[in-house]
Amino acid sequence: MEVIKMNIIVVKDSLAGGRKASELFYSAYASGARVFGLATGSTPVTTYQYLVKSKIDFSNCISINLDEYVGLKPTNEQSYRYYMEKNLFEFKPFKQSYLPQGDAADPAKEVERYDRVIADNPIDLQLLGIGRNGHIGFNEPGSSFDLTTHKVALTPSTIEANARFFEDEKDVPKYAYSMGIGSIMKSKSIILEAFGEDKANAIYDMVEGDVTEQCPASILQKHPNVTVIVDEAAATRLKK
Repeated sequence: MEVIKMNIIVVKDSLAGGRKASELFYSAYASGARVFGLATGSTPVTTYQYLVKSKIDFSNCISINLDEYVGLKPTNEQSYRYYMEKNLFEFKPFKQSYLPQGDAADPAKEVERYDRVIADNPIDLQLLGIGRNGHIGFNEPGSSFDLTTHKVALTPSTIEANARFFEDEKDVPKYAYSMGIGSIMKSKSIILEAFGEDKANAIYDMVEGDVTEQCPASILQKHPNVTVIVDEAAATRLKK
């Protein structure tokens, strides 16, 4: 299979990156996109800030989030539902917003439910970040490229990276529900953002390294429509 080259956009900083990503959201919307896959964490904050200020109207659109911590109620301030409400939904409501239910009583049934949500609402544009170890969503190194929604044990490095959001490290969730790589790859188009020098190795492995499950994001080399937005610091190792 011929490898399809990604569209790489290098920007000055995360503010410029968020502006560019929001422009791509609006362009997709203007072209008929109505189902948007969303991400959380510190990376997409500037994108959501620009979307909040934009003229885009999501009231006839559907959002589907990548992941959610297992064990957290939607009202928990560290849940991804709470994050989305505070950063986007309360300013730009969608017709329907889907996230995994972190406090679901039956994980197996919750996984099945979320797979149905994704199957019933094919994603037009998926927003992604990338972990320092190359994970996308919570698909950690070694995750099968064929996975759909699943409950995953978080790696020590991911737990450590998330600890800054919690008052006590022991409160950091050890498991999460995540959209699988197989599901992400079905999205019609993808935007991946990465800012900061600590993401430089992951970006290099994703863009110029081998396609391997040890760097889950590397599979994006085989997607036909991926735009990677990186600041100068995250792009330092790119050669091509």
